[in-house]
Amino acid sequence: MFANVCDDDQVPHAAESPAVISAVDARRVLLHLQRLGSSPTCSNAKSVQSMVDRLGYVQVDSINVLERAHHMILGTRLDGYRPEHLAHSLEGTRTLWEHWTHDACIIPTKWYPHWKHRFVRYGVRVEGSSWWAAQFGDDPLKTIRRTLARVKRDGPLKARDFEPPKNHRSAGWWEWHPEKAALEYLWRSGKLAIARRERFEKVYDLAERVFPDAYGLAQSSQATHIQWACSEAIARIGIATPTEIARFFSAVTLVQARAWCVQAVARGELIEAVVPDVRQGMKPTKCVALKNWKTLCLAPNSHRIDLLSPFDPVIRERARVERLFGFDYRFEAFTPAAKRVFGYYVLPMLEGDALIGRVDPKFDRAKGTLIVRGPWWEPGVKATKVRIQKLELAIDRLAARIGAGNWTMSL
Repeated sequence: MFANVCDDDQVPHAAESPAVISAVDARRVLLHLQRLGSSPTCSNAKSVQSMVDRLGYVQVDSINVLERAHHMILGTRLDGYRPEHLAHSLEGTRTLWEHWTHDACIIPTKWYPHWKHRFVRYGVRVEGSSWWAAQFGDDPLKTIRRTLARVKRDGPLKARDFEPPKNHRSAGWWEWHPEKAALEYLWRSGKLAIARRERFEKVYDLAERVFPDAYGLAQSSQATHIQWACSEAIARIGIATPTEIARFFSAVTLVQARAWCVQAVARGELIEAVVPDVRQGMKPTKCVALKNWKTLCLAPNSHRIDLLSPFDPVIRERARVERLFGFDYRFEAFTPAAKRVFGYYVLPMLEGDALIGRVDPKFDRAKGTLIVRGPWWEPGVKATKVRIQKLELAIDRLAARIGAGNWTMSL
């Protein structure tokens, strides 16, 4: 029966036959755990904190064609969301903080001890990088020490508060002046923290001043760290391959995730599963699943359409999106305009448990108008009157959240 099952993730066989979980059920579990497909919660500071705790992280991104990625991810799940609801926990109580998972993200501060493993790894990586060495200037160690000493003396600072060397010539977006590189290194290796952002620009301060309690906590043991990373990941995906578990926080290796899956199945904490691919002719995928996955497999409400950020955690794993939803999504912002299929900042449209199409919106701030190109419907999806109304309501919600006074839509 399982001769053609995809075994890329090498989930070993348990004594019992793997459970066969349909792609529809698997995506319903995912949507439920990621708080999509049901009526959004009303937003306030408490519900934002709870939502980030539930999701595990919310990605931050600099593109602002509509609104920042983290605001859109939260706004899709929380009715009436406002940035100040997030700022309460991120810059006030400090129960949320910003650092790296697979990318820059907002993370629950309670997990700070687990990031100390990442601080060490990052320091080792930078020390062995010729690219980083070039950014620091002629004397990297002196640059880093000088930058840290100034933050310690002067308090929270931005990169622009440091004058670049007179002979410095930037070679592009990812080429920084030496002090900017030092700030980033000191942040990623845990010596500095982001105290706040001003017009999205990072303001750095000593980590021990920003998070005095968390900073003093001991680093978790390696075994505890692996258990945390894998168990918290599967709790937010429900049914996953070892690769998806390892990539969730990008905190452990694939080898470590595979070993953990074997042990979790042996302990009876997880079950083996096989999920058929919705695409015809594709092999099923071996996974592990939460034992109670059936209780999480809830039929989502289909009374509305939600527009998902390109950085939404549900669509982050493109291979999973294709095999569970049959939806081929590519982020085209960095594709030359002439080669784009749909547009610069395309948003998938979620209706119930299906991704039914996409739109390409842009906020003309000077005119206060949200300009929407599309929609492009998926094959077999009919643009019924009711569906068009649900899409218009979704655009209404987006326009209200970003402060657009009106919107237009056309192909």
